[in-house]
Amino acid sequence: MKKEARFWNKLSDKKVQCTLCAHKCKLNKSNQGICGVRKNENGKLYSQIYGSYSSMAVDPIEKKPLYHFHPGTNAFSLGTVGCNFKCLYCQNYSISTADLGYSYLRDMSAEDSVEIAKQYNCQGIAYTYNEPTIWYEFTLDSAKLAKKADLYTCYVTNGYILEEPLKEISPFLDAMNIDIKAFTEDFYKKICKSKLEPVLNTCLLAKKLGIHIELTYLVIPGYNDSLKEIKGFCSWVVEKLGNEVPVHFSRFHPDYKMKNVPATPVDSLLKIYEVAKEVGLLYPYLGNVPHGDYENTFCPSCGNVCIERFGFSIDLSGLNDNKCAKCGQPLNLVI
Repeated sequence: MKKEARFWNKLSDKKVQCTLCAHKCKLNKSNQGICGVRKNENGKLYSQIYGSYSSMAVDPIEKKPLYHFHPGTNAFSLGTVGCNFKCLYCQNYSISTADLGYSYLRDMSAEDSVEIAKQYNCQGIAYTYNEPTIWYEFTLDSAKLAKKADLYTCYVTNGYILEEPLKEISPFLDAMNIDIKAFTEDFYKKICKSKLEPVLNTCLLAKKLGIHIELTYLVIPGYNDSLKEIKGFCSWVVEKLGNEVPVHFSRFHPDYKMKNVPATPVDSLLKIYEVAKEVGLLYPYLGNVPHGDYENTFCPSCGNVCIERFGFSIDLSGLNDNKCAKCGQPLNLVI
C-alpha cells in the first residue's frame, strides 16, 4: 500500500530528498531510494509498502536476539521487503532484495498487527526480518497502537535511521537490537555500501532516549574478526554506552554473495568472548553456537547464573524481579 512519507524535503518542483536514513537519497521524478521502497511521485515522496508484509511469525524474544528485555516472552514478528543496506552476506536476501512484485506480499493494517499479536498471546511486537526503518510509517502507527494495548515494541535494525525520525518514534519504541556489522568504515563501504559512523550515532541517541539497546556483531572470518578490531569495538561500547549493554557475537554461515567464506570457527568466538570480558563488558554472549555458559546471564557481582538458556528455552529461577536472587545485585534487565 502507498502512503506519503513522513521525512523528506522538496528540492525543486520535481526533485526531493529523503531524510529518513543516513543515505539521504536525492530523487528525481519516478526514482526510488536505495531501499527500493520509497519513491518520488510527481514531486512528493511516498512509501510504497505501508501495511505490506512479507513475513510474520511468533518468535521468542531471545531470537531477536534480546536477552535482557522481557526474557521468556513471545513477540509477534513482522517484516516487509527491501533494505537500505546491500550486505553481500545477507541471510534474509530473499526479502531484503525483493521488489514490490514479491509474490508473498500481503496487506495488513496497523490495527491488525496489534489484534494478531494479542490473538496469539504475544507480549509484544518486533519489527524485524528486513530493515524496519524503511517501513517507518507503518511501524510508527503500529507501535502507537501496541503501546495503548500494553504490548512492548522493538526494532531489529542496522541502525541507519536519522535523529529526527528516531526521536519521533522513541516514545513508542521500547527496545532495539542494533547490528554493528564491523568496526571499520572500510568494511561498511565495501561489504554493506554504507557507513559506520551513523550507526554508532544511532546507538548513542537510542541510549540517551531511554530505549533499551542490545548490539549484535556477526563475526566473519577474514573480514571483521581480528582481535584488535573486536577489542576496539568492545572498548567503544564500554566507554560510550556503558559496560552493562549486552553484546551478541554471532557465528557467520556462508550465504548470498559470500558463500565462499567459511563459517566462523567456534574457537575464534570463544577467544572473542574472553576479550570482551577482559575489556569490561559485563554481558557478552555468543550466538549460533552449541549450548554453553556463553549464552547464560551471570550476576556480575557474585557469579550466580541468573538466567540459564538452552536454545530458546530459559530458566529464570536465578532472578528475583530484575535482581540476582542470590546476592540482590541489580541487573540491566527489563522485566
